Parts: sequence; structure tokens; C-alpha cells
Amino acid sequence: VLNDAIAIVLFNTFLKHYNPDVQLEPIHLPMMFLDFFTVSFLSILVGVGLGLLVSFIYRHTRIRDEPKLETALLFLFCYCCYATAEAMGLSGIMALFFHGIILSHYNWYNLSETGHITADQIFATLALISENIVFMYMGMGVFTGKFKNWNIGFSALAFLFCLIGRAVNIFPLSWLANRFRRGRHHIPLKMQSVLWFVGLRGAIAFALSENMPGPNKATYETATLAICLFTTIVCGGFTERILTMANMKQEESVVVTGEGTTEGDGIIYDSLLDSPMLSQSVRTGLKGAWRNFDDR
Repeated sequence: VLNDAIAIVLFNTFLKHYNPDVQLEPIHLPMMFLDFFTVSFLSILVGVGLGLLVSFIYRHTRIRDEPKLETALLFLFCYCCYATAEAMGLSGIMALFFHGIILSHYNWYNLSETGHITADQIFATLALISENIVFMYMGMGVFTGKFKNWNIGFSALAFLFCLIGRAVNIFPLSWLANRFRRGRHHIPLKMQSVLWFVGLRGAIAFALSENMPGPNKATYETATLAICLFTTIVCGGFTERILTMANMKQEESVVVTGEGTTEGDGIIYDSLLDSPMLSQSVRTGLKGAWRNFDDR
């Protein structure tokens, strides 16, 4: 989601400075970077600020006594965050992403047991429906003339650069992360290779390509759609097999209730609050600073 949010901010920055009658000069690059970082920072600020406000409201009111109202307001607060950021000319998706992080960290345990389970199922269902609609739209593009102006050479080069770009990100950053990690937190080369292989180009890239300006819009659309279809069908289809061959596939976890029984669906509110994982104290580094802030 964060990758999609950053892609949208970059694309909007590009559109803001795009002018077919004026050639882009190197002198324009600092202003473009400034716009990108300004929009990103302010979007994060809006998401975090509204997330803390919503958590404060849920914490210090009796809204949990009305599970239906509690769940409905949670949904509306999320939409309010998105709409506020967009109205301010910022990135609604980026603001919503950090809004969700704050809510999951601070507001998750302010919900009632009924609201907790209901919100989890509603948001999961809406996410699944939205994802299916988006991929249906992409699939329909194959049969509605999207490949009429397909440039195979450009699509192949674009896919090659996607692979190179992902490798340049994953392997050096994993090496850098391993310099500060020890033991089981170390990222092995096998896992890095799997991360490189299973990278999917999704619907956001295709949606942005449909808003590309200029006479080569059709070429961008077909190349993006081809990459999305290939990575989704081929890379996505072989993901489970690759994980199994690399011995990295994890077993499905179950939730243990206070009575010692297990449940496959849902989360038991009281047992979650009493979980020993939540009582583990981390007092060093960034996590430690966040934990000390929570204690206050």
C-alpha cells in the first residue's frame, strides 16, 4: 500500500510539472523533489494527526457501548481522513495508510469485542470485493482493444527495467538491514530471491497509466497492462510453489482463547489484551521510543 501511495504522489508531481510546450530542464528537478517530499510529509501528518484524534475519542467516550455506531463511525473517520487530505491537495491514500497504522496501534484495543470482530470482517470483505472489481476491470481491458497499439519491444524493456529496479532495491537494502540484524531477524539470500521474484505490478500502476498525458498514452497503457497480467498470472501463480521449494511456507496460525480452545476465525478480545506478546518490553531503538511514548 505504501508503494502505491508513493507512486500516486510521484505521478501527481509529474503531472503538476508536465507541459508539452516546455522542455523539462535540470533546474526543475529540485522543485519537483521539494513538491514530492512536501506532499508526502503533510499527508503523513494529516493521517497521524487524525488517527490520534480518533483514538482519543474512542478512548475517552462510551461509544463502545453501541457496536453498530462504533463500527460505522470507524469507517466514516477513515473516509474523513482520505477526503481531508484530498481536499488539501495532498495524497489521500498515503494519509489513509498512516491513519490505519495509528488506529491499529492505538485504537484497536478501544473497540468492544463485537465492534472489534465486526470491523475486521467488514473491512476484509470490502477489500476483497474492491480487489476483485479492479482485476475484473483489468481483465476486461484485454478484450476491449487495449492491446490494439501494443508495442512488444517497449513492454519487454519496461518489464526488464522493473526486474532490475526491484533487484536494485531488495538486495542492497537487505544487505544494509542485515548489518544491523542478528540471529533469526537476519534476511537470508533465499528470502531475498523470493521477495524479488514475487513482486507484483498491480492495479494502481494500470490506473495511473490511463491518466498519462501525451500522444503515447496507449503505449503506456498496453505495456503496464501486459506487465500486470504477466506478474500476476506467472509470478503470482508460482509464488506458492517457490515458497514450498524454498522451505519458507508457514503453517496457518490459530487463535488460542483463554479457555485453552482454538478458533480459526476472529480474534478473542480479552485473550488478545492478555497476550504475553503484548507484555514484552522493548526499551531500545525506535520501537523502544515508541513503547515509552505509549506508556506515558
